[in-house]
Amino acid sequence: MTDLDQRIASVLREHAEGETDTHRLLRDSRALGRRRQVRRRTATGTALALVGVLGFVGVSGTDLGGLSGRLPWSAATPTAAPPVPPRADGVPGAAQRPDLVGTDPQVLHLGIDTGRARYLGWASDGLSGEQIRLSVGSGQPVLVEVNRSARPFDFSIDGFPPSAVPGRPTFDGEIRHVSGTTGGLVKTWRPAPGLYARASTLGGDRRALAAAVDALRWKEARRCAAPLKITSLPEGATVTACSVDVTAFPGSLTVQLTVFREPATMWVQLLYGAQISGGRAESNRTVGGRPAYLYPAGTKLELLGIPQAHLTADVVGPWTDGYLKDKPTFTEADMATVLAGTQVAKDLTDPETWK
Repeated sequence: MTDLDQRIASVLREHAEGETDTHRLLRDSRALGRRRQVRRRTATGTALALVGVLGFVGVSGTDLGGLSGRLPWSAATPTAAPPVPPRADGVPGAAQRPDLVGTDPQVLHLGIDTGRARYLGWASDGLSGEQIRLSVGSGQPVLVEVNRSARPFDFSIDGFPPSAVPGRPTFDGEIRHVSGTTGGLVKTWRPAPGLYARASTLGGDRRALAAAVDALRWKEARRCAAPLKITSLPEGATVTACSVDVTAFPGSLTVQLTVFREPATMWVQLLYGAQISGGRAESNRTVGGRPAYLYPAGTKLELLGIPQAHLTADVVGPWTDGYLKDKPTFTEADMATVLAGTQVAKDLTDPETWK
């Protein structure tokens, strides 16, 4: 049974002797469908980065999630210190304002002590809340998810198969073993009133998981810094999510910004790899006076000419009861509008240029 099936069954059980809340059922199924598509989309980009940049050809079928892209959990430790998202001055942390978590795609309402741990990635969106992936020493990466509601943690655990979910979380702070192909550990707790958190890692190193949790800082806020900025949007559209993966930085990095206009979604992704020798040579479109390529399906547009990188806009939607209809409502002109206004940092390996 999928997480969507479980959620629907849960709602029906709760209302077995009364009127079914169809509005809630529709809302939850749509949200779960969008989250599932986000995870698949970002997992594909991460896998391509591994194949094209690291020469890794043994990518498994495990759902890597979105950073929700979740790392390749077993990725090698990068040789250089990854970027650190800068402070968001004047913005309260999650412990002070839990109601702000996940409301601004450009802000993370928590951070880590970089003297004790290192950032491997970060993300913020209105569906999954906020996430930080970090590592302590040479230990397995730890994914920390935080939300102002317990509902997103009811079923799925990113990076783990659905069958490995240990049941509805109790948020009691206990570290629990999760079964599955590789096994892992999960901790759910409430760092502050109105705030829910989950930390998960593959393997069985309880000490490393505890150290990662101790390195979290709940009274600070940081910007979802990225070497990619969107400056033009189609009418009625907004940027709703930001995801940055620096697991293998400076050799590679992935940035994904989500543009949403009810009921469709557009993913704008920058995939950089030091070993990408060149981009696509042929173009069949012009975007903002620059060569571009529209893929045969008509739902993906790539802006060409960025050294060692691919910059694409990819559209899906609209959603019906958690599932996709065949025809997106974003058009080729909408993708062109977004790509024409994108700004890419001059040096993708220098976070100082990510302004």
